[in-house]
Amino acid sequence: MSDTGQPGPLSGLLVADFSRVLAGPYCTMLLADLGAEVIKVESPGGDDTRSWMPPVTDDGVSTYFLAINRNKKSVALDLKKERDVALAKALAARADIFVQNFKPGGLRRYGLDYASVSAANPGIIYASISGFGESEGASNLPGYDLMVQAISGMMSLTGDTDGPPYRAGISVFDVIAGLHSAIAILAALNHRTATGEGQHLEASLLASALSGMVNQTSAYVAGGTVPFRMGNSHPSLFPYEPLPTKDRDMIITAGNDAQFRKLCEVIGVPELSEDPLYATNPARTANRDKLRPLLAARLAAKPAAEWFRELIAAGVPCGPINTVDAGIAFAEEIGLGPVVTVGSGEATRPAVRHPVNFSKTPASYPLAPPGLDEHGEEIRAWLEGLL
Repeated sequence: MSDTGQPGPLSGLLVADFSRVLAGPYCTMLLADLGAEVIKVESPGGDDTRSWMPPVTDDGVSTYFLAINRNKKSVALDLKKERDVALAKALAARADIFVQNFKPGGLRRYGLDYASVSAANPGIIYASISGFGESEGASNLPGYDLMVQAISGMMSLTGDTDGPPYRAGISVFDVIAGLHSAIAILAALNHRTATGEGQHLEASLLASALSGMVNQTSAYVAGGTVPFRMGNSHPSLFPYEPLPTKDRDMIITAGNDAQFRKLCEVIGVPELSEDPLYATNPARTANRDKLRPLLAARLAAKPAAEWFRELIAAGVPCGPINTVDAGIAFAEEIGLGPVVTVGSGEATRPAVRHPVNFSKTPASYPLAPPGLDEHGEEIRAWLEGLL
């Protein structure tokens, strides 16, 4: 079977994508953007996210599904049928990379677990993504991002100090687990190039959560401190939060003493940066409740847009609190080109671009997210020829 023909650093690699929902499909989309040929194996009912709506496009397609499935070909295989299992095994035997997020052990009954696949294809890079790992004590736990946000402690950090815990506005640990898996796959490919050996990679949402909470988990592991909810405040920096202006709140992030001095100069209170109560970051953090109203009183003189221009010009990190459409517009305004067209001819969709610029091998977008079994006839014919 010929690949998509797209250029990229991963051109020539075949990915058998047995994943669904978010973490796995996000991982395989990143690989596909960089040239890998990704065959998305779906059940006859399709990836769950095909029915996660609203919102939908004008032609009734889930925007959730579209977000993470470009540059892939879809084949529907029913693993309850012996012939479809044989086709799935043929794909696994030919693939360079196998990505799956079935319940731990769920593919063993079909002979599609790592031990079975690697016996036929020793060089396979086999990535398993789960919610909580594959140990006996964790294997029966379903892997939903919201569960992990709760169990990891992340929700205990999100929300007002005196209010209830909140989930993040996105499935943040699904995304992080997908990123971790993509990094691991690339590392394993480099090892295979050097040694010829494939290997089994195991990523979990919980492990990704504990790594991704960085300073907050380190506060406990390294310092014995259990972090707590602080609303929009930062436990170690001030100012690093929304502050009111004449018309609306804006984010101001003075991450060091020099930036705080510049902030004070621009808003007309340079003496604050010399006050021992506020001159250093530890002092500002300890005295934030005294400093916050002093800054707010000065910021009330002008609207947020005017402060944004002045503070950025002076080198003070800050920004408006945008809606998503305004965030996309701002990225466009500063030249990031956030929206691309994927696919060709009449089968095109707008999408958010790959996040990394490559000077030699840029991402490309030859295939729009596929319909269920859109490439089934082509793929099944190819797999039949491998049997």
